[in-house]
Amino acid sequence: MTTEPIALSSALASFDALWSPRVVTRVDDYDVRVAKVEGEHVWHVHDETDEFFLVLDGELSIALREPGGERTVRLARGAVFTVPRGTEHKPSAPGGAAILMFERTGTSSVGDRRDGAIPGHVDATTGHPLGS
Repeated sequence: MTTEPIALSSALASFDALWSPRVVTRVDDYDVRVAKVEGEHVWHVHDETDEFFLVLDGELSIALREPGGERTVRLARGAVFTVPRGTEHKPSAPGGAAILMFERTGTSSVGDRRDGAIPGHVDATTGHPLGS
């Protein structure tokens, strides 16, 4: 972790991969991750931790499966949303987006999904170091 300021625009410019988050810094036991996203992620759940999203550019939709049914939240640039632990969700960004996330360190980008049905465009990772 660096002790110098990090420009998010520079962090995002340092990689091209979609759905492949980079760890910008850490806050206690949480990673601050940035990612470029486009198209659909996969349905997944984080049983032990919430997931915070901030849209830096573009628009992100998050489909949620909750008691009582499914709903979708749409996040424009500058909007934030927290997916509560235990909530199955699927992010998507048809037009592309840049996002910042807070996730507990070691949390997989595909949650607790173990069925092997992860498409090739989604990186199953706990976050890559910035610059990789």
